[in-house]
Parts: sequence; C-alpha cells; structure tokens
Amino acid sequence: MTAFLLFAAAVVADSPPDIIVNAALVPQLAERASASSTVIPEAKITALGEPLVTDLLRLTPGVSVSASGGPGSQVQIRMRGAEANHTLLFIDGIQFNDPASSDEARFESLTSNGLGRIEVIRGPQSALFGSEALGGVVALDSPDPLGKFRASAQASYGSLDTRQASASVVSGGDKAGITASGSWIKSAGIDILGGGHGDKDGYENRTFSFKAIARPGDIGEFGLTGRYIDYRAQFDGIDPNTFLRADTLDNSHAITKAIRGWATLGRDPDAPWSGTLEAQYLHSDNENFNDRTFLNRTSGDRLRISAQGVSRFAIGGSKHSLIFRVEREDESFTRRDVDNFGLTDVDRDRGRTTVIGEWQASFGKLIDTDLAVRHDNFSDFKDTTTLRAGAVVHLTPQLALTGSYGDGIAQPTFDDLFGFFPGSYVGNPDLRPEQSRGFEAGVRWRSPRFDLTLTAFSNRLKDEILLVFGGPPDFLATSVNATGKSRRRGIELTGEWRPVPGLVIDGDYTYLDANEQKAASGARVREVRRPKHTANLSATYTADRLTLAGSVAYVGKRVDTDFDLSPAKNVTLHSYALVSARVAYRILPMVELFVRGDNLGGARYQDLVGYRTAGRTVYGGVRVALGE
Repeated sequence: MTAFLLFAAAVVADSPPDIIVNAALVPQLAERASASSTVIPEAKITALGEPLVTDLLRLTPGVSVSASGGPGSQVQIRMRGAEANHTLLFIDGIQFNDPASSDEARFESLTSNGLGRIEVIRGPQSALFGSEALGGVVALDSPDPLGKFRASAQASYGSLDTRQASASVVSGGDKAGITASGSWIKSAGIDILGGGHGDKDGYENRTFSFKAIARPGDIGEFGLTGRYIDYRAQFDGIDPNTFLRADTLDNSHAITKAIRGWATLGRDPDAPWSGTLEAQYLHSDNENFNDRTFLNRTSGDRLRISAQGVSRFAIGGSKHSLIFRVEREDESFTRRDVDNFGLTDVDRDRGRTTVIGEWQASFGKLIDTDLAVRHDNFSDFKDTTTLRAGAVVHLTPQLALTGSYGDGIAQPTFDDLFGFFPGSYVGNPDLRPEQSRGFEAGVRWRSPRFDLTLTAFSNRLKDEILLVFGGPPDFLATSVNATGKSRRRGIELTGEWRPVPGLVIDGDYTYLDANEQKAASGARVREVRRPKHTANLSATYTADRLTLAGSVAYVGKRVDTDFDLSPAKNVTLHSYALVSARVAYRILPMVELFVRGDNLGGARYQDLVGYRTAGRTVYGGVRVALGE
C-alpha cells in the first residue's frame, strides 16, 4: 500500500518495466533502486497465459513455491528462505495478507486475469511496509485506466475438467477512467492422497476487481480501487482418530473483500511538494467443512488510514526527496467453531500507529542513495524501530554496484497469541515479534539488448516463533520465541536478453543456504521446504499473428517433515522440472485461438511430503481482444 501513494496509483500497472514502484515510498527508476526486484509486465502475463499467479511467481528468483496438491490447493510462498508468513502481498495498493489465516497471503486464490503488472521485491522491507515484509514484497496491479480504450475476453477448457472464463476492460481518457475485470475458474482437480482411488479435490474461483481514477485539475487526483475474491477448495486433511494424513472430504470457502481510496495534490514526480491522504479496508471470511458439515469459521478485518507528504529540492548538482508518512491501522479477529462446542471461540483486536521517514538522493549520475526509518507503536507488543539503507554506484552508464541493509519484523498471529484448542494447544500472549537483519550486495549490467545482475544476500532471524510441546500430564502445545538465530544466505543470478524485436528471453538461478537454530546452544539444521538450487528459463515471442511462450522451472532437492512417522522425521523430496508452453494464433484481427500445456514433461513430484501434484495437463481456448 505505502508505495502506491502520490501518482503511483495511476501509473503502476502500465508504467514501463524500468520503473520500480514498491522499492520505496515513491516510485523509482530501476537503475536507481538498490533493492533487488523482478517485474513481470502485462505482455508476458498474457503471452504465458497462466491463470494462477503462483505459476508466474514460480518463475522469479529467490522464490520457493510449496503447493499442497494440484491447482487451486493451498500455496505458501517463501522468499530467500524466509517463512511463509514473511511475504507481504499488495493488490492495487491494498495489503492482502489475511489476519484470519495466520497473517499469510492466500496466494492460491489469486488469478492473473486483468493484471497489468507483477512486481517482486526481495529482502527485508519492514522499514517501509512494516510487519510481514520480512522476506520481501509481492505486488499485483491492474492496468492504468487512463488512456485508450481496450478490452478482452477469453474462454478455455482442458485437463481435469477445467473450465475458465474471464473478461477485462480499460476505458478512459486524459482526465478520468476505469478498469474492471472478472474471472471464473472451476476444476475437478486430482486425488491428492488416495493414489487415484479416492475422491478428486477440486476448486472454484470467482474474482472481480475495479480501479477508477479522476484528475479534475493539473495537479490533483482521486482514486478508488476494490477487489472481491470468492474461493472454494476441496482438500485431504487429517484423520481425527489417527491424526495421520487421510483421504477426507474436507473443504473450505473463503471470501475476501477489499477497497481503497486516495486523494493526491502534486502528482507530478518532479513537483517541489506533494501530499496524499489514503484509506483502505479489508474483510475476510474463512469457513471449513467436512463434506457439508460446518466445522469452524475465522474472520478478520483491517482498517488503515494514512497521510504522506513529499518535499523535493536540489542542492548543487544533487537532487533530494524527503518523505514523511503517518499511519493508523486496526485489526480484529473472530473464530467460531462447532466441532469443539464453541471452546475455541475468540474475539480479539489490536492496532498500531506508525511514523515513517525516507530520504532519497541522487548525486549527479554517480551515486543514488535511499535511507528509511520507521517506528511502530504497537498496542500489544513492545514498540519497534526498523531501518533500511541502500546505495547504487554507477561506474559506467551500463555497469553499477549495489548494496543495501534492511530490518524485518513479523507480528505474532492472533492464533499464536490467543489460540486455544482443547487438549492440544494454548496461545502465548507474551510473544515478541520476529526480527531479522539482512544485507545484500550486487553488480548490474544494463544495455539496450541485455541485462545481467549478480546479487549475494545474507539474512539472520531472531525471536522466531516456534511450536513446542509441553510435558505430562496434558502435553499441551504452545508458541514460544526461539533463543537461537536462523541464517539464510545465498546468491541470485538473473538475466534478460532481447536479441530481436518481439523476442524476450529471461533466466535466473538461485543458490540458498537456509539453516534454523531453535536454541542458542543448539545445532543448526537445514530449513524445510527450501531447495538449495532453483533455476528458471522463460521466453516470449510475438510476430504478426503468432505468439509463442514457454518456461522451464527447476526445483532442486529439499527436505520436509513427515509427521505420519513416529517419531516425526525429515525426509528428502526429489528435484523436478516443470515445462510449460503456450501457442496462440490470431485467426481474425480480434480473435485468437490458443493451446497451453503445463508440466509437459510429466514430472511426478511433491512440494509437501505426502501430497500429490498434477501431471501433464493441456488446455485450449479462444480470446477476443479490442484496442490492442
């Protein structure tokens, strides 16, 4: 949300890839931003044709994707070895981490229809964005509603009885406009645990969004954006008698509704001053069932109000921007159950007041610096101050050195603090927020046809929140802060080649060494679900009526914990490669036929121990586009 203030809300989606919106409180040129980032533009999103955002995020460096089954099943995203609740998600500037789902983002519910841009910022960003930005930030954005009219619609059918329909429209002029989109996906899914002998676990997703912008004067702007997600999924859970994985009839229904509005004076990025007022609200409902029998429901609310001012000035040959921001956020959490006779019912709330200051400076064409300080006054925890500092040194117009430091924090979840499950778990209201410190250094080469970046990073996490089990007579589990420190370090290599018009080839490789230390005097052990080696290669080519796109995602060996074993122990999951491709041909000026395939190599793999994933799948459809 923070980085979309001022004029950013209007230009975020269709701004060219050399503008990074989420690396600071105001947008920056990519060549001047010290943070590591990846941008997936609208052209690549359309060419690849992946309906789920998680399949696009899988192609970005430093990102580990863990799916608990086939398409539509629960997905966790880990960035640079951080935890699943250490990735902060924004959609059109709205924070979408769910307070009713352990502060994790529901990535499995995100569809790509109607998106104009995906931006991934890696490394601790809490000095700008606060809690959950400990591992990094993912931002999804709708296209800019200002400009020429364009619209598209598509329908497809394919493997796993998967049906999809979507439509989007961008209609506006120079002073006002609106972007709207809607999508529907339904799939029979796969049998996750039954080995083909149990029931299939499918999903259904309905998503609607809009963004409206009005600019009544030369320097003013008003905006409103909203999103509605209705997501249903079937899954295989735990046998209540044996507490082992089982082919159950569990299913869930989640609805998320969010809206955001803003007003800006001084939207020109070179204006001597500017100011923005903003408010956003999110509500989520999550219901769990066994077949049609209701089990429990959690719901969460988040209201955030903020104000930001920017002053820009020059001293000699240097340019400076001073940014000041204040925020107030309030969250509430509700749990209701039937299976525990209401004993786990919870009604809790918490809040924070935040002050942020940022100083951006450019010293000619040689050095760019960025310094941010944030102070969070929490209602339920000790106050926290976080820092981020970075610099870019331009040795030549093509070659640059980068370096940055960042703090990260993650609040305990409502379950960590107040959860209660009879005979098994009790919360700990004395928990402290998790904290990390991260460094990175890199070298970049940018030219008209080729970009290459090499980055080394190191992060340390302390006060990690762990689940521990007590002794007799009740053996109750609870959450505690670890006394040891976890370490995550590695190397990222990314490149993009544009050899001829219409052809773009992207590639990346990540080496990750992630170790966990639960006790200060204890040994370090390898973190689960974090592969040491990952690599991706993707290409898109457009020529006249033909569009070709393909990708290969390689995931190396990793460990996971098998709780079906007694005692539980870590097991090794094998490496795999996912090959996807899409071919589209425009048979008429506005009509395109396409065919798309996922996991074309038929890889048999698991992201979580015991949970099968989909094999080779193929889909075909038609797309109609106006104004492209």
